[in-house]
Amino acid sequence: MAVPQPVTDPGDPRLHDYTDLTDVALRRRREPAEGLFIAEGEKVIRRAVEAGYTMRSLLLSEKWLDVMADVIAAADAPVHLVTPDLAEQVTGYHVHRGALAAMERKPLPDPAALLTTARRVAVLEDIVDHANVGAAFRNAAALGVDAVLLSPRCADPLYRRAVKVSMGAVLQLPWTRLPDWPADAGLFARHGFLTAAFCLGDRSITLDELAARRPEKLALMFGTEGDGLTPGALAAADTWVRIPMDAGIDSLNVAAASAVAFYATRG
Repeated sequence: MAVPQPVTDPGDPRLHDYTDLTDVALRRRREPAEGLFIAEGEKVIRRAVEAGYTMRSLLLSEKWLDVMADVIAAADAPVHLVTPDLAEQVTGYHVHRGALAAMERKPLPDPAALLTTARRVAVLEDIVDHANVGAAFRNAAALGVDAVLLSPRCADPLYRRAVKVSMGAVLQLPWTRLPDWPADAGLFARHGFLTAAFCLGDRSITLDELAARRPEKLALMFGTEGDGLTPGALAAADTWVRIPMDAGIDSLNVAAASAVAFYATRG
């Protein structure tokens, strides 16, 4: 059983994993390189543990001791007890959820291994907003998508904000990166997938038409927030798809579009 140890110095090296959490550029470099990610809040921490991620340490304020008692009891890692003010000094923001955990990343699975067992997957290309990535993962988990595959430049699903927005779905849903995108698009055809690229184009069919085809295996491709899918990704797709819009609106936010697409093609 881990015994909570008070920490009073914001410069204490034991708190290194939690420093400067609001510096997005720094954390994007540090976390993958150091093999860690931060789980924020009781529910997300519990989901990370349940998903088999190894805890490096736990940081919490005194009022969370009772709530997290079972997690502390099972933890084989240091538990740092801090005041809310010290937590804010270390992290750079008010930790209103009261508890943070530094977790070890797992090795990413081979894309082909995910496609072997999946029937419906999402492909996220160059989506840079962590909230959109987190929301897309939450939508995918809620609506029965089997896996998510990311382009090399897509935002990190294990960045703190993405994990929080996903409500921990990024910890439960299988995902990996496609190292040579869009050249890797050929993997989908080799595993029997129809690839559907969401875009506004003259040759785009409607989402209803795609759903009516009921393909046995389907890969739904979504592009970056501003420009959408790249020409290479569009050229690699089997079909282009659009969501019909009313009221003069041409498109939805990518996270909202993913939810509509996942719902329409479920089952």
